[in-house]
Amino acid sequence: MREEVLIKADADQHSGAEESNRVEAPVLLLPGLVIMPGMTAPLQVSQPRALRAIGDAIRDGSGLILLLPRPPEEAEDPKLPEDLRPEEAIGLLGHIERIAPLDDGQQVVVEGVARVRLLRKTQDDPYYRAEAVRVQVEEEITPDIRELMNRLVATIELYLELTPGLPQGIAAYIRSITSPGQLADHVAFAPELDYAQRYSLLAELDPTRRLQKASALMQEQLERAQIRAHLREEVKSRVEQQQRQHLLRQQLEAIRKELGEADPETAVINELREKLKASGMSEEVLAKAERELSRLEHYGLHSPEAGVIRTYVEWLADLPWNRRTTDQLDLAHAARVLDEDHYGLEKVKERILEFIAVRQLAGKATRTPILCFVGPPGVGKTSLGRSIARALGRNFVRTSLGGVHDEAEIRGHRRTYVGALPGRIIQGIRNAGTKNPVFMLDEVDKIGTDFRGDPAAALLEVLDPEQNYAFSDHYLEVPFDLSETFFITTANVLDTIPPALRDRMEIITIPGYTEEEKLNIAKHFLIPQVVRDHGLEKFGGLKLADDAIRRVIREYTREAGVRGLQRELAQIARKRARQVVEGGGVPPSPDIITADLLPTLLGPPRLLGPQTIEKDTVGVATGVAVTEAGGEVLYVEAAVMPGNGSLTLTGQLGQVMQESAQAAYTYCRSHAKELGIPASRFERQNVHIHVPAGSVPKDGPSAGVAMVCALASVLTGRPVRRDVAMTGEITLRGKVLGVGGVKEKILAAHRYGLKLFLLPAANLPDLAELPADVKQALEIRPVESIDEVLAIALLPAAVSRAAARTRATKTVVKRSA
Repeated sequence: MREEVLIKADADQHSGAEESNRVEAPVLLLPGLVIMPGMTAPLQVSQPRALRAIGDAIRDGSGLILLLPRPPEEAEDPKLPEDLRPEEAIGLLGHIERIAPLDDGQQVVVEGVARVRLLRKTQDDPYYRAEAVRVQVEEEITPDIRELMNRLVATIELYLELTPGLPQGIAAYIRSITSPGQLADHVAFAPELDYAQRYSLLAELDPTRRLQKASALMQEQLERAQIRAHLREEVKSRVEQQQRQHLLRQQLEAIRKELGEADPETAVINELREKLKASGMSEEVLAKAERELSRLEHYGLHSPEAGVIRTYVEWLADLPWNRRTTDQLDLAHAARVLDEDHYGLEKVKERILEFIAVRQLAGKATRTPILCFVGPPGVGKTSLGRSIARALGRNFVRTSLGGVHDEAEIRGHRRTYVGALPGRIIQGIRNAGTKNPVFMLDEVDKIGTDFRGDPAAALLEVLDPEQNYAFSDHYLEVPFDLSETFFITTANVLDTIPPALRDRMEIITIPGYTEEEKLNIAKHFLIPQVVRDHGLEKFGGLKLADDAIRRVIREYTREAGVRGLQRELAQIARKRARQVVEGGGVPPSPDIITADLLPTLLGPPRLLGPQTIEKDTVGVATGVAVTEAGGEVLYVEAAVMPGNGSLTLTGQLGQVMQESAQAAYTYCRSHAKELGIPASRFERQNVHIHVPAGSVPKDGPSAGVAMVCALASVLTGRPVRRDVAMTGEITLRGKVLGVGGVKEKILAAHRYGLKLFLLPAANLPDLAELPADVKQALEIRPVESIDEVLAIALLPAAVSRAAARTRATKTVVKRSA
C-alpha cells in the first residue's frame, strides 16, 4: 500500500476551527507578492490605509497583522472583497519585526508565522480588518514522502549549481529541513517563479500535494537553468575563441614586424587603394571610394560589414572609368567587315558607314547614335551588332531584357539589400572592360511592368544622350559616363515599346528576306558555317544545288528570317557527318545534293507551297498583314443571307479592324447606286464578314481595302481576281490612305505567287527599299480611291461564268514561282 503524509485536523478546520485559533487583526494587502511561513521580508509601505493598519498593529502590542496576497493587476488600488472565493481566502499571519521610516512611507520587516483562512471582513475604514482562523496541519513522514523530499533536495542542489549569484549555504540549509511542508514552502524562494506559482504553493494546505507541486515547479526551473547554462557555456567558449584568435593575431603581427613582412589585411587595403588610383575615376568618385576604404580599414576584413564594403570598393575599382578602345575609322575596312558577315541590309550598313565618316571628321564631338533594329526573328539583328563592334574595333557586350519586370535590373539594388549588385548596364560595362563598347539590349519590346517598377522608364536615362553622361546606378550611387557607349536595341515590333523610349532611338527596320536573298545567304554564310560546325571541311564539305536550297526554303521553312533554314541545313550536315563516319572517312556520294534527295535527308515536305484561291471567287479578297514573323497573306470572306440588314464580324478582329469593316459596309451602302446594288437589298439581307485563322488575333486599318472589295463582290455578284493582293486604309469618302509595313506585305504577296499588288499611292516612296527581282516579278499598281480598286480587282459577272465553264473539268492550285 502506498504510504503518504497523514493529515490530522479537526472536522471543523475549514469552517472556523476552535476559538483559540481565531485571530482578528488589521489586513495588509500585498499585490503581486507572496510571503511564505517562516519567511522574513522587507515591505515598502506608502499607502495611508496600509500605514494606519501597521500603526494599529504596533499599538495593540501584539504586532500581528494579516497578510493577504492579491494579483499584480491590483497594484494601483488593492481592495479586500466582501466575499472571497475559497482559493483566494488563504493568507498569512505575520509578525512585524521592525519599522524604519522612509521619505515616502515606511519600511516594514515582517515574518510569516502561519497560514490562515480569512473568514470575514470586520472593518473597511480607515483600514481593513478581518477575522481569520489559523490552519493547523500535523505531518507524518512516510518512506514515500522521504523519497520525494530527497528528490526535491537533489533537484534544488543541481539548480543551485547551475544558477550563479545565489547566496552561499542555501544547499546546506535545504538539506537540514525535515518537514515536507516547510521544504515545499522554500521552493517559493526560487527567483523565476511568478505570482500564480508562488500563491499556488501558499494556498495548497495538503503537505503531500504541496510537495508534489513544488517538485514539478522545481523540475521546470531546473530545465530552464540547464538551458541557460548551456547557452552560457557556448557564449563563453565563443568569447574565449575570439580572445584566443585576437591574441594569436597580435602575436602573428609582432612576428611579421620582426621579420619585416606586411600584414595581409594591410596588403589587401593597399592593393585596393592602388587599383582605385589607377582606375582613372573622377576626384568625386575617388573621394567616396577612399571613405569606404577607410571604413574597411577601421572595421577589418573579418568584421560582418567587411564583405559588403569590399565588394563595393572592388566594383568601383574594376569599372573602366577611363579605359576605351580606339575606333577603327577606315571606311573600306568597315564596309568589308560588314559585307563579310551579312548579306544585304544596305540601310544598316550605310548608317554605320555614315557614323564612321562623321566620327572621322568631327572626332569625339559627335554623339554616339542609339539605334533600334526592328524586324522579325532570324533576320540577323543580334549578329549585326557583333559585326558593327568588329567593324569599329570596339568590344561587344549583350544583355537580354525580355521578361524583365524589376526596375532594379536596370538601375541596380541599393546596398541596404542583402546580396545587392549593380544593374545590368553597369555589369555589362564592367564585363566589356571599356567605357565605349557596342552594347546590345535585346528584346526591348518585351519588357514587363509590375509593382517592382517600370524597367522601360529606367531605360530612358540610359538611352538619352542628354542624361546618360551621368548615369547613376542605385548600387554605385556615383555618376558613370555612358555617353561614349554605342547602344543598339532590338525588337520584333514597335507597338509594345513606350513612345517616350521609342523617341530616344533611331529606328531602323530590317524586313524579311526574299527567296533570292535567302539563297545567297545560304550559299555564302549558312552552309560554310554548318560545314565548320560539323567538321566536314576535310570530307568534301556540303554542296547543295540551287534547286535544292530553293526547295528547302519553299517546302521546309516559312519564315521571314533564316533561322529555320539554318536548322534544316544543319540537319543535312548531320546526315552527311554520319555517312562519313559509317563509310570509314570516305566522302559520301553523290557529291552534290539535289532537290530530289531532300525527302531522304529531311523527310517529306512539311509545308506546301503558298496556296492561292483556286479560281476567281465572289466575296473573297486577298489582303496582306504584318506579323512578328514578317509579312503574311490573309483572305477576307464576305457572305449574304436573308435577314434584316445586320452586319456580323468574326475571326477575332481587333477594334480597329472592326471599325474598318463597318466603314466598308457604310461605303457600299452609301454608294449602292454607283455599284449597281439595289438599295432594298441591304434591308432584306444580313452581311457576314469573316477573316480565317480565327484563333489568331488580328487588328489594324490596312485591311479596309480588302473588306470593301469582298463586300462589293458579294453584293454585286462580281468575282474578285485571285491573283491580286491589296492593302490600304479607307475613308467614308472612298479614299485609300497609306499604311505601314509595305515591304513586308509586298514580299508576302511575292512569296505566295500573286501577280498584281494594289498599293496606296501615298506609299510609292516605300518601293525604293524593294529588291529588284521582286519589282520585276510583281506588278505594283498605285491606287488613290476605292473606285480604282474595284475597277481593277472585280471582274464582270459574265467573265466569271465563262471562266467557270473552262475550269469545270479540273481544279488547279496555283503555287508561287
